[in-house]
Amino acid sequence: MKTVVCSDLDRTLIYSAAALGWEGPDETLPRLLCVEHYRAEPLSYVTETAARLLERLADAAVLVPVTTRTPEQYRRVRLLEKPPPYAICANGGHILVDGVADPEWAARVRSRLRVAAELAEVHGHLTRVSGEFVRTVRTASDLFCYAVVERAALPDGWLADLTGWCAERGWRTSLQGRKVYCIPDGLSKAAAAAEVAHRTGAGRMLAAGDSLLDVELLEAADAALRPAHGELADVGWTAPRTAVTAARGVAAGEEIAERLLALALDPDAVPAAGTWRALLHDGERPSPGRTP
Repeated sequence: MKTVVCSDLDRTLIYSAAALGWEGPDETLPRLLCVEHYRAEPLSYVTETAARLLERLADAAVLVPVTTRTPEQYRRVRLLEKPPPYAICANGGHILVDGVADPEWAARVRSRLRVAAELAEVHGHLTRVSGEFVRTVRTASDLFCYAVVERAALPDGWLADLTGWCAERGWRTSLQGRKVYCIPDGLSKAAAAAEVAHRTGAGRMLAAGDSLLDVELLEAADAALRPAHGELADVGWTAPRTAVTAARGVAAGEEIAERLLALALDPDAVPAAGTWRALLHDGERPSPGRTP
């Protein structure tokens, strides 16, 4: 049975220097591999062991990076020696096939987003309520917006007020590192993951993620993992089919790669209990789409 593995990137598989979460004496810490550069400077890392495990996972299953990054930001990441055939960017707004965004999927997503408030309205509100604790406010792929903040300086109640305002307009929020995201409800990693599983003929789906924006994906999978750090850990989120790592930081990324590989190699380890199949029957015929 073919398996598709859909995993978030930042703070799930890959880690910035600030997010490594090192513990223990220096001489015991593992070697790292840089998997992303920005302006010719190293930015994101995995352990060397995790890198080897991910290569094996890509051989055993269809490994699909799933991220809120834009396609341009995602293309900086070199997770594997050979780029994976599929990637999901912009929180499900784009499916990349051999690095190229599929226009049919993008059109379907934009059609669903018409029921929510316009991006311009939400971006304008986010800009108006931003104070000195906000470094910048940006839009991404003309689909959603986010603020880069000084997290320690966020006023009490500011995020809760923003979340309530967005909820009234069909949007949701997520605090990840130094970014506060405002995302329309129809923009779903899970729907895009189900589409990729359909295109590849997968019989089961595994997933991993650390933020509130990953909840739908984790719940849709037949089995899932989340790290013992991050937004979901902060709110104590759990689900019956989602396990939690013992490790934190970049060591959790290595543990996730190891455990996903073990599940992918064992055809009997994961019952077909996920809801991702139902996402293909929500009133839309699955798009034939592009395949590698």
